[in-house]
Amino acid sequence: MRDYYPLIGIIVAIFAIIFAGAYFSPTFSQQQSYLELFVMLGAVLFIFSLLVVFATVSFGSFTIYMAIFLAIVMQLYGVEGAILVVGMSYLAWGGIFAMEFLLLHFGVKSAFEWFEARYTYKTFMIEYKAFYPMIYLSLITIEWLPAILYREKFINLKPSKIALMMRDVLG
Repeated sequence: MRDYYPLIGIIVAIFAIIFAGAYFSPTFSQQQSYLELFVMLGAVLFIFSLLVVFATVSFGSFTIYMAIFLAIVMQLYGVEGAILVVGMSYLAWGGIFAMEFLLLHFGVKSAFEWFEARYTYKTFMIEYKAFYPMIYLSLITIEWLPAILYREKFINLKPSKIALMMRDVLG
């Protein structure tokens, strides 16, 4: 618990500074702005603390975690916030999946271990289809653009061949 005292102190100091700004503001609109900031910071802190609790308790399924998180975000920030969370989650997890997929193409052993630890063939194919655009986006940014800039040979990536190979690996 002692390790968290500086974090708690920083959070309390931020709230105190914002509250002091609201108290000493000369106009009502400035006070209102500070109080809105105070409430929004409290909402973000609440979401973050829920995430920490859920990560500590560790849900067995990411979908339950994401559903609760989306419900909280939608309640606080509306549909736009939920769309932003879904989009950022797709980009983040899709980027990770695509990088590991490219490492599979090059035969990196840790990529095979990563997929074996997390996927069955059925779940692999679901994410393969979901993140197919991300695979090509990462291929363009990591392999094709440098090949164009440095006038090197292009990689001939066939995602379907890797998917068939993963059928043997994941069973």
